[in-house]
Amino acid sequence: MTGNRTVEARVVPPMVLRAALGIAIAGALAAAGPGRASAQPPPAAAPPAPEEKPAGPAEQPAGPAEQPASPPDASAPEGGAEESAPAPAKPTRRPHRRSGKPGARVVVDRVVAVVNDAVILHSELMRRVAPLSGEYADVAEPRERERRKAKLKSQILDEMVNEELIIQAAEESKLEVTAKEVQSALEEIKKQNKLDDNQLAEALRMQGYSMSSYRKDVRRQILRMRATNMLVRPRVTVTDDDVRARYDAMSRRSAGVKRVKLRHILIELPAKPTEAQVAAAKREAAEIIEKVRGGADFARLAAEHSDDEGTKYQGGDLNWIERGSIDTEWEVIVFAMNKGEVRGPITGPSGLHVFQVTDVERNEQKPFAEMKEQIRNELWRKEMERQTRLWLDELREKAHIELML
Repeated sequence: MTGNRTVEARVVPPMVLRAALGIAIAGALAAAGPGRASAQPPPAAAPPAPEEKPAGPAEQPAGPAEQPASPPDASAPEGGAEESAPAPAKPTRRPHRRSGKPGARVVVDRVVAVVNDAVILHSELMRRVAPLSGEYADVAEPRERERRKAKLKSQILDEMVNEELIIQAAEESKLEVTAKEVQSALEEIKKQNKLDDNQLAEALRMQGYSMSSYRKDVRRQILRMRATNMLVRPRVTVTDDDVRARYDAMSRRSAGVKRVKLRHILIELPAKPTEAQVAAAKREAAEIIEKVRGGADFARLAAEHSDDEGTKYQGGDLNWIERGSIDTEWEVIVFAMNKGEVRGPITGPSGLHVFQVTDVERNEQKPFAEMKEQIRNELWRKEMERQTRLWLDELREKAHIELML
């Protein structure tokens, strides 16, 4: 049953297109079929050779302009001056000097992480951080604001490292994504957002992307998800016995009481009662219980005997009681009672209580035949998440990773 399952990795497209991209990529994977991914030939045309970089600032990273470390949602945009974020690896002109000293230069970018032979740039990281800046921007206290910003940057950088490791694993396994699959994802994005080609291009431009750079982003995102499907999925096994065991556990829970409708009679005691006072209260409670079991009306007895002024004239009604809403000691007792049953005396902070359950609501459980696929999907998803975490841990242990935030 699980042989053709696919899993969606977390993607971070431009904010306007976030939901549609997930759908589009899932559709592209489903159309291609997971079994075809590893057999796809390389693209017919080789990617363009990286351009040589002019001599740049001291902290500008060395390497080709198209860094393999750039995650799919953080690729350096192509488009020169039309882009909102600079592409430091391909400067079109020398940065302006901000120092009076001849030859002084400003730092336009820097490396924040090295992942094996790839790098992640500060500009790429901040492009990911920017849409989430509301998590710290409104914090008035400067130190707390900086602390939250630093924490967010660290978390996102960690995600970007994981993404780059997955891309590298995909490349090592020779997984490919065709131009047709990328185009299919883009068509789905346009459909979901009700955009034509020009509107999509404009939406991307306003968020710092050109169409060509965005195609590369989409391709890398599909590749990440394909790698997860092809390299992690074989580790995941969900058997029929697993499904049945999960159903039986759910049935045992569901057969229990969800909530009870409860009423009570309070026999009040002072904060430090004497033995005689406790004994007298217990006798009174026992007499009340005996009368109720003999057919007496609980509501009438509550009006006569209860010291709870808030409920005595309403028959002692406490209404519906949900699990977790009363003291554990009381819950164990009242949730084990049947409809119409009376019990007591039960000690409380104000005295002794006599309880009666007037109604019981139990959880309902659908038949196994109706539930098994839902349960299988849930078990598979959870196991896939667990195995993905283990796989990423293994990749990180074997990788050379330097963080330079």
